[in-house]
Amino acid sequence: MSKHIGELPRDVLRLLRERAGELGLQAADEQGLIEAVLQHDLRVPEPLEQECRWHYDANLDGLRRGDVVEADHILYALTAATPLDALRAHAERRLHELMAGRAEFAELARSESNCPSGRLGGNLGQLGRDQCVPEFWAELLAHGAAGLLPRLVRTRFGLHIVRVQRFEPGSVPPFEAVREDIAGRLRERSLLRALRLYAEDLRRQVAA
Repeated sequence: MSKHIGELPRDVLRLLRERAGELGLQAADEQGLIEAVLQHDLRVPEPLEQECRWHYDANLDGLRRGDVVEADHILYALTAATPLDALRAHAERRLHELMAGRAEFAELARSESNCPSGRLGGNLGQLGRDQCVPEFWAELLAHGAAGLLPRLVRTRFGLHIVRVQRFEPGSVPPFEAVREDIAGRLRERSLLRALRLYAEDLRRQVAA
């Protein structure tokens, strides 16, 4: 709970200090004092076993580990000076040329990619979940095989033409192996929701 105290607005912190006075609580420092108030007032339920299993079943792709992906890309960076429609039209023309065999991927990457990997023909090497932005990784997993992706990939960096060189799917660990991690995530989610509701309730009480 301590790590979220610094995220609370100042007016809520002030109300929590006043609440500590009402309860007659004491602590060595302000953070300890506010922690004591929250522990007294908040009741965050433990996630039920069924909730953990529902989360597991609904997030199998996110829980999968050990995927091996090697990929190349051509990045068309989106900037304030570049109209998105024009950039997309150009990138789609290049993608269609590649799909029709009228262009060579490495040459196109070297001449047009806005990523340093362009010097290597677009090669990104072996990738993992932590080495990609989520939207890029999601497209790699959705494609799930070697080959040129038949659509552009949009990320915060721009538009990508992507070619998967190698794809070896990982495996999902058994529920028992990740049960505690899942419970921790659900507990954290419940805590944040309880903190927001508690802060709103304090404000309502003062405004009444």
